[in-house]
Amino acid sequence: MNIGEIAKLAGVSRSTVSYVLSGKRQVSPELHERITRVIEESGYRPNATARALAEGSTRTIGLVIPPTGPHLSVDQLHFVGAVAEAAAERDYDVLLSPSGPERFDRMITERRVDGVILMETLLRDARVTGLIEQGFPFVTIGRTGADDAHGWVDLDYAGLVTEGVRRMHALGHKNIALVNRPQELLDHEYGPAFRAADAFEKATVELAGLAVCCDDSDDAAAGCLASILAQAPDTTAILTINERSLAGLIAALSAAGKDIPADMSVLAITSVRNATALRPQISAADVPAAAMGEAAVDALLHRINSAAAPAPNVLLTPEFVDRGSIAAPRA
Repeated sequence: MNIGEIAKLAGVSRSTVSYVLSGKRQVSPELHERITRVIEESGYRPNATARALAEGSTRTIGLVIPPTGPHLSVDQLHFVGAVAEAAAERDYDVLLSPSGPERFDRMITERRVDGVILMETLLRDARVTGLIEQGFPFVTIGRTGADDAHGWVDLDYAGLVTEGVRRMHALGHKNIALVNRPQELLDHEYGPAFRAADAFEKATVELAGLAVCCDDSDDAAAGCLASILAQAPDTTAILTINERSLAGLIAALSAAGKDIPADMSVLAITSVRNATALRPQISAADVPAAAMGEAAVDALLHRINSAAAPAPNVLLTPEFVDRGSIAAPRA
């Protein structure tokens, strides 16, 4: 079954069938219904390669997975799934690619995709610079700034950290610690870690604030907590953006005889799955993976279809959900 046969069965020209399939031109409601009915009854599916040649489009977007660890976390996989689902709903496929320069360059130079979503970008990222120079459509996750010549979608880590400190200070905490992502990421100016550290420093200028970096593992959390208690033994509240070490941090607090929230309040920026799987459950700003994935796809398609339009910027600020892990410090 091809377009010619569809046209013959519907009693119309090939071009009219093409207009219905592509949506490039309007046809009468009667013709549209007749052609659509023939397509459905025949089980016709457009040839993706032929359509790509005709439209100059692959109907595929690239998702470049992050270089920030040896494997994706469960929460990152949820984001990948959200991107794939949102793309499918818009009749696009997703090509998943590691961040290695050779594979990334091949995906762009060979035009295997119409645009790309870059996960977990750095403030100074060679991939971003290259894509801007080439004029290739893309959006980033982990990078903000109204002056950027590209679209981006991200969490408002600066605002969330500031709000987290404000909430704990309002409860009476004056000695607060931040558990950030690994030192290597901070050194390379990985967006969320950099913005979180900067916001925490500003939010605790009149408090006793200690920021520590923690590797992305539960095993590293015990050493991280030990460092906090050694450097600032009066700490009564911890704010963490490191979801990969959160379970280890809770276990380390328990091993140290620290009750949550009586001895130590804990507030996090993490997924609802992560926050509610722990005992006790953790009060957190729940990372909306589904909303981020959908927003990233829509922002990229906007760039693909409207290159001259302003770059779409989406900053998500989820509300903190109180699950009982923060309270006023002991007198």
